[in-house]
Amino acid sequence: MSLPFATQRKFTWRDGADMNQFARFLAVGAVATACQYLILLWLVRAFQFDATVASCAGFIASACLNYALNYSITFKSSRAHLQAFSAFAAIAGVGLLLNAGIMALLTRHAHIHYLAAQVCATVSILLWSFIANRNWTFGITRNP
Repeated sequence: MSLPFATQRKFTWRDGADMNQFARFLAVGAVATACQYLILLWLVRAFQFDATVASCAGFIASACLNYALNYSITFKSSRAHLQAFSAFAAIAGVGLLLNAGIMALLTRHAHIHYLAAQVCATVSILLWSFIANRNWTFGITRNP
C-alpha cells in the first residue's frame, strides 16, 4: 500500500525557494519543539511523570502549535483546514508512535537519560515530518 503523497512527485531541492521553505519549517519546528521539551521537563520534574508519557503529552501540544504555524508560515497553504488537518493528524499520529517507541526503547531498555532520548526521537522524526507534510498535508507550493 502506498501513501497518497508518495505518488505525487519525488522530493528534490528545486531552487532557493525550497531551502527557504525548509528554513521556515525548521524555525517553526524549533518553536514547537521548545513547547514539547518544556512540557516534558515540567511533567517529569514537577509531577514525576514517566518520561515517555510526558514526551507524548508534549508532542500532542506541540503538534497543535506546529500545525497552525506550518499552515500559515511555512507552507502558506490554501487547503481547507479539514482536509489539511486530517492529513496533518495522520502524519502527527505516526510521529507520535515513533516518538513513544523511541522514548520507551531508549529510556526503559537502553537506560538513556530522557532528554538525550528525546533529542534522538526529535531528530528521527524531523525529515519524515517535513517531506510528508510538504507533499501531502499542505501541498507543494513555490511560495518563498
